[in-house]
Amino acid sequence: MHLGWTPASPARHIARVSFFLALLAGWLTGAPSWAGTIRDIDVQSNRIVVKFDDRVAQASSFLLAGPNRIALDLIGAKPGARADAAGPVQAVRQAARDEGARVVFDLARPAIVTGGRFSADGTALTLELRTVDDARFARAAAEGRMSFLPPFSFARASTRHSYSVSVPVPPRPAAYRMPRIYGDDDDRPLVVIDAGHGGHDPGAISAAGLQEKELTLKVAKAIRDELAGSGRVRVALTREDDRYLLHRDRFEIARKLGAALFISVHCDAAHNEAASGATVYTLSEVASDKEAARLAARENKSDILSGVDLAAQNRDVSSILIDLTQRETMNASAKFARLLGREAQGLIPVRENYHRMASLLVLKAPDVPSILFETGYISNEKDAALLNSAEGRRRIAEGVSRAVAIHFATRMAAR
Repeated sequence: MHLGWTPASPARHIARVSFFLALLAGWLTGAPSWAGTIRDIDVQSNRIVVKFDDRVAQASSFLLAGPNRIALDLIGAKPGARADAAGPVQAVRQAARDEGARVVFDLARPAIVTGGRFSADGTALTLELRTVDDARFARAAAEGRMSFLPPFSFARASTRHSYSVSVPVPPRPAAYRMPRIYGDDDDRPLVVIDAGHGGHDPGAISAAGLQEKELTLKVAKAIRDELAGSGRVRVALTREDDRYLLHRDRFEIARKLGAALFISVHCDAAHNEAASGATVYTLSEVASDKEAARLAARENKSDILSGVDLAAQNRDVSSILIDLTQRETMNASAKFARLLGREAQGLIPVRENYHRMASLLVLKAPDVPSILFETGYISNEKDAALLNSAEGRRRIAEGVSRAVAIHFATRMAAR
């Protein structure tokens, strides 16, 4: 039937209808059109704030040495306003790239990006800076990119057309139980081993179907047996079966038990199947500062921090105590991370740049030295086979046991 609006040519009709359907699909789904131009770059002594006239799709930063620079790639952005140098930055340069823009901050002295975040509307990006020495800058430059995503928004979607999607949400985990402690000598330091994931959360899954939650539990038990058998420390596991624990519950178990060390066991995964080796993570300073602010602002300050009752202190004293305790905790965590990487070498594959820092919730106990141990890549066939073998887990446990023995011997000698 000819309705009048249909062109006589079928080809022209198909082309127009296809264009209309594509336009309608974008309108209904609210697909974003990223095209933000840089309108201001505010360089300060401890941060850089980049503002745009519209949302951008994504940002990432990395460090370059010789000369020292901070590079900021902005996907879906256009170069714009000029910027004045300040603080550690001596010059700012911009250039267009295939998918956006690159901003380069030439440094007068070494400084690293410790974190970044977009504003709620996605039109401003704040990078936190920290001045460091040349050695720390070189290590940070080797760690690769930090990526930042703006909050997603359906603001551009039509309000006249709405839809909903229902997905099953797992029930809230039951309140955790305090675990059994292996070892009878209360004078021995307590090490809490946390098997990552569990329950409804399988973690990473290998090509052969191995689940991270199963491997982490097997590795955690192997570490428990090795440490308990040494007689040097007491040991507890956050979970001994297939159950899920909230991240905060995991380190709260360690805190309530008065643990001297917390080790969260995981398996890494990557799209690159050749990626291999163990990595040790500790908490980044940015995450620690946020946690310190949250802890200090709590209405109920009756928490006990390293034996000090915060409720008995005024606000300024509490903040100082929290800061001092966290700094000591982070230093102890970093020392143990380097020690573990060193002792594991020769027993299992270890990445060259094995100590890394990240904002991981499970590491946020303010008064318990904590590390996250990525024992290998479940996405790598050899690593997965090692993790799934009794001999491989024995090697991992031996490396941990060596590091733990040296860690506590060193701390005892320093007292």
